[in-house]
Amino acid sequence: MSLLEVNDLHKHFSLRSGLGQSLTVRAVDGISFDLAQGEVLALVGESGCGKSTLALTLMNLEVSTSGKVLFNAKEITGLKGRALKDLRREIQMIFQDPYESLNPLMTIEEIVAEPLKVHGLAKAKPERTQRVKKALEDAGLNPAESYLNRRPHELSGGQRQRVVIAAALVLEPSLLIADEPVSMLDVSIRAEVLGVLEHLKLERSVAMLFITHDLGTAAHFADRIAVMYLGRIVELGETKEVLENPQHPYTQALLSVIPVPNPRLRRKHIILQGDPPNPIHIPSGCRFHPRCPVAIASCSKTEVALTSVGENHQAACLLLRNS
Repeated sequence: MSLLEVNDLHKHFSLRSGLGQSLTVRAVDGISFDLAQGEVLALVGESGCGKSTLALTLMNLEVSTSGKVLFNAKEITGLKGRALKDLRREIQMIFQDPYESLNPLMTIEEIVAEPLKVHGLAKAKPERTQRVKKALEDAGLNPAESYLNRRPHELSGGQRQRVVIAAALVLEPSLLIADEPVSMLDVSIRAEVLGVLEHLKLERSVAMLFITHDLGTAAHFADRIAVMYLGRIVELGETKEVLENPQHPYTQALLSVIPVPNPRLRRKHIILQGDPPNPIHIPSGCRFHPRCPVAIASCSKTEVALTSVGENHQAACLLLRNS
């Protein structure tokens, strides 16, 4: 049984233009996937494709327009009040910016202990402090005692991100949603934080939805990769299969620009032309066809949903071209 199941999830935003016209932004436009306990699924795509909106919708920080989200076989779409609060103990989120997600007036101990207070756990201070120390150590901050009385401005960027991870871990959740958790860090520190997340996967069997724009980072420890473009998943499969045998032209373009040390293994760079389409005005047919280097006439007229994921993970445009 899957820990998380997402079925045809949509999140649209309504707005008005300067001329008073009603417009709809289709940020998440029909997403489906599942996630097993202890599995890491990397969600990859360029800025503006809807990755963060999807994360916020899964957390019920944004109300979905339609579709269903099941957690442990129970629907969590649109939860409110006590039920939503209870869900927060099982699903936690690691935000992209550690500078914005930490209260500068609180000590590290107070920041990490706050979720325990909110949920009424570890009410005795010695027990609460012990759980805070364990969370900090699991996040790679050793010895934990040396960090308890510090404030965020006294830490490096990598240490701050570890505090964010510790605050998410202190409730011992089953699922972590990590939204670009290393994008603001130096390369050397990225490797350390990714190592922390990989350790959590192996030692705690924590499932993760790892959101990134970098396929190279996703390849580090993800079990599967889902490639997202303009509100939809266009390719999904085992990490090795997606990296070695990408099917969708968009995935091929993303992989082509990843630096490879061995010159014999380098791919020819595929540079996409034009800007990503506006999610207010989705192109007809295949939504990637205006930028696709191998598009044919029928691509602009017919859109075929992604029907096969897993071992062959054929993308919609290839199904159309071969039909």
